[in-house]
Amino acid sequence: MRAIFDQELEQVGNDLLQMAKHVADAISNASKALTTGDLELAERVIEADARIDELERTLDERCIMLLARQQPVATDLRIIVSSLRMSSSIERMGDLARHIGQVVRLRYPEATIPDSAKPVFADLATAAIKVANDIVELLETHDLQLAAAVERDDDVLDALHTETFKITLADSWRGSVAQTVDVTLLARFFERFGDHAVSVARRITYLVTGDLVQGNGNADG
Repeated sequence: MRAIFDQELEQVGNDLLQMAKHVADAISNASKALTTGDLELAERVIEADARIDELERTLDERCIMLLARQQPVATDLRIIVSSLRMSSSIERMGDLARHIGQVVRLRYPEATIPDSAKPVFADLATAAIKVANDIVELLETHDLQLAAAVERDDDVLDALHTETFKITLADSWRGSVAQTVDVTLLARFFERFGDHAVSVARRITYLVTGDLVQGNGNADG
């Protein structure tokens, strides 16, 4: 019986890892679609989100089954509950990548963001892709130093998010109303992407140490 339980727990971990890998692909492709105006790539991001959603449903059903049938306690219970929370955060990261793709599709064939905002969005994309790849590695290694690095990466995303406000509020800003809205929303999507990554990192820290870190960047709520 214990062997079967361990196999189920292992599959939960595998599902989380697969979700994270899909999310890493999604944010990379969404960022490229945003900077290049590639409609086909944006469509692929939108369509691929269904796979992330399906993985979340499968994982959540597996966790609920384990809770109902095995009535786990101590470390096992911590793993299952944390996995449920992480799957929710990773799924939201996929949604945010999809939202970026949807904005690109909405504005096509026009450029989604004006030239003056492109440098900051290039930096946002770089930071978000790094966060996503770090989450993949974190799920594989449970490395606490990497968990701390995710929080630092999120600080970069927060600072860049603030920078977009400075751009749109500057006297030199010549973007249209639609472009102003798009820049504001897109920057928010990237910023929230980082917040959910922090939530995953803190859950991994909790699994390793037993201490659940709270803070302003926690996206659990």
